[in-house]
Amino acid sequence: MNNLDLTNQTAVITGGARGIGYAIAQRLLQSGASVSLWDVDDAALQSAKAKLTSLGDVHTAKVDVTSESSTQAAADATAAHFGYISVVVNNAGIAGTNAKTWELDVTDWRRVVDIDLTGVFLVCRATIPYLLKNGYGRVVNIASVAGKEGNPNAAHYSAAKAGVIGLTKSLGKELATSNICVNCVTPAVIETDILKQLTQQHIDYMRSKIPMNRFGKVEEAASLVGWLCSADCSFSTGAVFDLTGGRATY
Repeated sequence: MNNLDLTNQTAVITGGARGIGYAIAQRLLQSGASVSLWDVDDAALQSAKAKLTSLGDVHTAKVDVTSESSTQAAADATAAHFGYISVVVNNAGIAGTNAKTWELDVTDWRRVVDIDLTGVFLVCRATIPYLLKNGYGRVVNIASVAGKEGNPNAAHYSAAKAGVIGLTKSLGKELATSNICVNCVTPAVIETDILKQLTQQHIDYMRSKIPMNRFGKVEEAASLVGWLCSADCSFSTGAVFDLTGGRATY
């Protein structure tokens, strides 16, 4: 494994206690960064910190990404701990239940959009001022190929992830002359606990769409995100990076 040079970088990773977020934290730590894991699950946070602490400085914050006050408090606490924030990875998200659009529970729709889209906005809103203060930063938003193609029986998730792509492009243009690059990744299915929220029929459908005939691995996601978090990624902003095993058609 080739590690990038992330020495002296401090990274916020939402949903950092497990799955893709945990793998990203591990990869960034191995590359010299310090990380702040943000998650709503305090027990999972402490478990993740215990496992990662040997790799470097690991800070944690219990955060509800749908709450303006919670995200702002976490940003302030993280900046106070490290002295600054230079990298933000918006990874927290849920899949929601599967149903036809006209049969989707309104509460489920709002919860998915609130966490998967509004949560990204609120985290960016709380952390971007710290990146601007540095005069340098990298923001990576984890979207989904569902946001590009639209998965049936997952309108809420697809719409939220399409929103993340649009938010990424807007923010990337707003910060284009600020030495802050903002990009997003659109994975196909990555093998994580989020699959437990889905029906087997939906899981089989998603695998059938991937030409490599397998789901992605968290390490593969972490590898791409690691580069996007680095100074080596210097002329890509507002861009969408596919991680789909050949599924993406544009």
